[in-house]
Amino acid sequence: QVQLVESGGGLVQAGGSLRLSCAASGSIFKINAMGWYRQAPGKQRELVATVGSGRSTNYADSVKGRFTIWRDNTKNTVYLQMNSLKPEDTAVYYCNVKYRGTNFYDYDDWGQGTQVTVSS
Repeated sequence: QVQLVESGGGLVQAGGSLRLSCAASGSIFKINAMGWYRQAPGKQRELVATVGSGRSTNYADSVKGRFTIWRDNTKNTVYLQMNSLKPEDTAVYYCNVKYRGTNFYDYDDWGQGTQVTVSS
């Protein structure tokens, strides 16, 4: 079993900043990709940003230049720095981790979600 613990969500005014973090722990042999997705009310879950094992990154066009994703492999933790936040960034943000377990099976797990609300 692997546990994903997210933190850092909250309420912020437009133009403000927040940092999300997601720590993975448990029966992990190797973490491949880590990322953040979000789901706004009435909308489908969408990709925000991902970072691969080689630290390559991918961002949604809507957040490029404002959000930065990185990972600390010593802590099995992924971070998302969100700057210049807009009301349309309001959503529940979910951490996603793709990893190989100690049983050598591959898994794709989700965190419980953290609410980000940006007021205008």
